[in-house]
Amino acid sequence: MKNVYSAFTGEAVMIELTGKKVINGFLIEVGSEVMIVYNGDDYIYISTSHIKSMSVVSKDSIGIDEPSVSPQLEQEDQLSLRKILTTAKGVFLEIYTTGNQSIHGYITGIMNNYFAFYSPVYKTMYISLQHLKWLIPYSTNLSPYRLSKENLPVNPSNSITLARSFEVQLEKLSGHLVVLNLGVQEEMIGKIERVSDNIMELITAKGESTYLNMQHIQTIHLP
Repeated sequence: MKNVYSAFTGEAVMIELTGKKVINGFLIEVGSEVMIVYNGDDYIYISTSHIKSMSVVSKDSIGIDEPSVSPQLEQEDQLSLRKILTTAKGVFLEIYTTGNQSIHGYITGIMNNYFAFYSPVYKTMYISLQHLKWLIPYSTNLSPYRLSKENLPVNPSNSITLARSFEVQLEKLSGHLVVLNLGVQEEMIGKIERVSDNIMELITAKGESTYLNMQHIQTIHLP
């Protein structure tokens, strides 16, 4: 599909993503895994795997002026998700995975199929690459919530070292109380009892066991 999307570079587009999210803007660049859309305020780096449909619309209909500056995360060669994440490491970002809220902070580590992210609200998080829908680099020098550098450590203290894969990282959290998928649903908060064959046994607040398919775990952090 890369060649199909590339044909509309510079056009005004309406993109529907999984989760019924819609983004309008100018299509700036297309890679094998990522496309860049300018929405009038920010450059949005969208994972193409989450695109349900894209339509070309009239430039007048979106009410957005064409960008006058280049995207913040410059790439010398073809766009890929891993290259974008590597370039974005340490940059203040807004990222989106699911639900009605974005996460603000910065990437601290990139592994095989997930990355570590430091949020002033949630602290250290582990986020599955397959569930990352988009990221937006901050367009100003302001920090998230205008916090001081003391609240945004360059190397956040974390006693849990990073495993190569998301699945092994979840195994390392066995015995810990965790919040999954930002805790939007109550049953996504509990203690990891065990992880086996891509199934996680989570003990809820009432002491009941819930068995979760790890393919549907988007984010995880310690409360």
